[in-house]
Amino acid sequence: MSRYAHGSSLFFFFFLFFISMVLCQLPQNQKNAMEKLSTVLNETNPNPCSWKGVTCTESNSSITHLSFSGLSLSGSDFLVDLCQIDTLQSLDLSNNHLNSIPDEFIRDCGEIIGFNMLNFSKNMFSGFLPALHGFVRLQFLDLSFNLLSGNIGFQLDGLVGLRSLNLSNNQFNGPVPTHLGKSLFLEELQLSVNGFQGRIPEELMNYRNLTLLDLSRNQISGSVTDRIGELSKLKTLLLSSNNLSGQVPESLSKIETLSRFGAYENGFTGNVPLGISRYLKYLDLSYNKLSGLMPSDLLSSPNLESVDLSYNLLEGPIPVNISQSLFRLRLGSNSLNNSLPFVADGMLLKLIYLELDNNSLSGEIPRELGNCQNLQLLNLAQNQLSGPLPKELGNLLRLQVMKLQSNQLTGEIPDQLFRLQNLLILNISRNSLSGSIPPAISGLLKLSILNLQDNKLNGTIPDSIGSLNLLLELQLGNNNLSGKIPMMPPKLQISLNLSRNDFDGHIPETLSRLSALEVLDLSNNRFSGEIPKFLNQMGSLTLLLLSNNQLSGTRPKFQNPWLIVDTDGNKDLITISTNSTPPPILPKKRHSSAVVVVVAVAGAALAVGVITVILLLVSKRVYRVNDGSQHSGEEFPLRQVISGHLITPSSIHRGNIDFNIAMEAIGNSANIMLKTRFCTYYKVDMASGTSYYVKKLNWSDKIFQLGSHDRFGQELEVLGKLRNSSIMIPLAYVLTADNAYLFYEYAQKGALFDFLHGSLRSDLDWTSRYSIAIGVAQGLAFLHGCTSDPVILFDLSAKSILLKSLKEPLIGDIELCKVIDPSKSTGSLSAIAGTVGYIPPEYAYTMRVTMPGNVYSFGVILLELLTGKPAVSEGRELAKWVVSNSMQHDNLDRILDSSISKRSLGARSQMLSILRVALSCVSVSPEARPKAKDVLSMLLNSR
Repeated sequence: MSRYAHGSSLFFFFFLFFISMVLCQLPQNQKNAMEKLSTVLNETNPNPCSWKGVTCTESNSSITHLSFSGLSLSGSDFLVDLCQIDTLQSLDLSNNHLNSIPDEFIRDCGEIIGFNMLNFSKNMFSGFLPALHGFVRLQFLDLSFNLLSGNIGFQLDGLVGLRSLNLSNNQFNGPVPTHLGKSLFLEELQLSVNGFQGRIPEELMNYRNLTLLDLSRNQISGSVTDRIGELSKLKTLLLSSNNLSGQVPESLSKIETLSRFGAYENGFTGNVPLGISRYLKYLDLSYNKLSGLMPSDLLSSPNLESVDLSYNLLEGPIPVNISQSLFRLRLGSNSLNNSLPFVADGMLLKLIYLELDNNSLSGEIPRELGNCQNLQLLNLAQNQLSGPLPKELGNLLRLQVMKLQSNQLTGEIPDQLFRLQNLLILNISRNSLSGSIPPAISGLLKLSILNLQDNKLNGTIPDSIGSLNLLLELQLGNNNLSGKIPMMPPKLQISLNLSRNDFDGHIPETLSRLSALEVLDLSNNRFSGEIPKFLNQMGSLTLLLLSNNQLSGTRPKFQNPWLIVDTDGNKDLITISTNSTPPPILPKKRHSSAVVVVVAVAGAALAVGVITVILLLVSKRVYRVNDGSQHSGEEFPLRQVISGHLITPSSIHRGNIDFNIAMEAIGNSANIMLKTRFCTYYKVDMASGTSYYVKKLNWSDKIFQLGSHDRFGQELEVLGKLRNSSIMIPLAYVLTADNAYLFYEYAQKGALFDFLHGSLRSDLDWTSRYSIAIGVAQGLAFLHGCTSDPVILFDLSAKSILLKSLKEPLIGDIELCKVIDPSKSTGSLSAIAGTVGYIPPEYAYTMRVTMPGNVYSFGVILLELLTGKPAVSEGRELAKWVVSNSMQHDNLDRILDSSISKRSLGARSQMLSILRVALSCVSVSPEARPKAKDVLSMLLNSR
């Protein structure tokens, strides 16, 4: 009976399908095409016009639009069948796994009279761009985010009706294409993120209907022709991240429709053209070599909303006439002087971001600045500003970041400043502020970074500071503070710096509460008594500075192998040397710069240890978890899986990975292998015996808010298409309500850091170190230039590089650039700038993660491989130590790791050759650093 019922149901289904197809008004050829397509889409509804993504005419007599984006479609045979739909007007197959376009599709679909839109973006097409001559009526073509390569010649010239072309995020090279449809109707041309070379061709100026021209992130060089002003309909012009030179064309100021002009990271010289911002809303010419005075009308256009001219050579005063529409003004890292412009009441009410740091601005901070009531970021650091802190700054109730460090400010800290309840970062270090720290500081309820070091503050630290429950870093060094150290904020984790003050007595037991603290600096005070035992039990500490005090007794043996301890200058302290105690990494230096969490800013004249503390907010270092310890906070019930996806095409991995086993394994804290600021690594053993890393990201963390699980998955799908043996590429991912879990191949040797600076150090000979350097360079060059979408790493360090073997490195955390939303932190990229010691100096000003910044980080890794020393040790950065010692040629051998360089003359010679490469990578100037692909070439040539 049941068999009969089942057969009846099946018969009834096919009967309905047949009836629906009979009653359907679609022509037979379209019915046939959709019937074949139903198997590809797993679509059971017999009426194609009711399918999601299918648009038909009102009478359902023909199909006009097909949109099957993000369905993980693979294989391209079904494309030919779609050409039977002779009424098709648009086809969207973006964000799938298609890898080829059949010749029959180009031939047959090109003959469809009304076919005007084709979107193949975010697929896996590779090879040369196919000739699309048949699509004479095509108006919109999108092939962005694929792997297409080679030159573009006449493949597109037959598209006589083309209005919008998007080929961005591929691997095209050669000259910028100019044969883009003989009719010259083109309105939008997007060629960004490729490898196009040569000049901007004059022929492009013949496309007079262009409204959007995006050539950014290529290798285009030469000057920009003044004929670009002939593009009178242009609304958006993007030329950023190229090698353009010469002057910014004055003719741009004549384009009345031009709303956005971005040309940052080039080599433009000369003056900023007069009237350039006349019609603009957005202007970005940062990271160039523009010089001279800013035009008096530069900031006055009533439409102007955002201006970024930071990192140029501009001088003179800031123009006084400023647009009331302006919400962002960035003029940092120039040579601007004179006083800050006057801000009258009612003016600049829309201003949100004001960054004028690293100039030569003088005079007092105008009280009227307090009228900018929507201001969220105020950065006036590194200037010559003097006088008191205006109490009117306390009116900026929406302010989140205040950076006034390295000026000449005097007087006391006004109580009004502590009304800023939204303030996250307060840095007024390196001034001449006096008086005491007001108890009203407890009003800064959201404060995470407080830096008051290098002033003339006196008195005691107020007890109220302990109520700053969100504080992660506290810098009070080099003042005149004394008295009792109060209960500190319990969440301090980046650093507590009390060095160079007048504190005395025993080190207080209350510091033991700071279980997450990484750096504790109590150096250069008058602390006495024995080193308390609780310091040995603070498992997160990586640096403990107790030098130049009056401590006595016996120095304990610290259990944490990663902890660096400096106790020099305590004459009554007894140190018992043991064979198990590793020798100091760097020569001892009785110096008290002390705060090792800092990054040096550009310029040799600046003291060691300068950093913008915002850079460190999330620079939590990786540490290995004791296998025997149990962390109750890591014991979780099984999670409810929202979705699990296999990304890798490898049948081996697809057969091995079991999401249920993984979810069970991560519920056991014994499987934790590594921790970083952003994630936790678990080792998961599958039923096949194969091990994998599963990385947990906290979905609820505000910096991971991507808007939707779908977007998260889309970004990981793109990364999963990468193919490079030196990169940790995601194989699969699982999403739950609160977290995301990413699967990777297991690197059994662990982190490079362990082998360079831990107990396994002797296992890493020069051959292995050189192989690791080559592998990381290959991976970085691939990420920067050889993928469909260049990947910039947020945190490249010896701790983010894992080893499959002693000669096979894997660059980890490549997905952070895709899954982190920096705007959800402090409103700038500085919050995720990476690990201390690897952060390039320009980050203190730019708040941008860049390719040159990655090269700097890699240079530090090269120095670690060459010297055997960590990136930061005893208050000094390795890069600065090497640069200083390399000034004298006789010191080069002293730089190298003698245990390696003295083994053979060949190794020494190669190490010296690579040292020159490393020094070029850690150049203070981003422009002077080689590109990743050139670094790889130099390393290979040093064999």
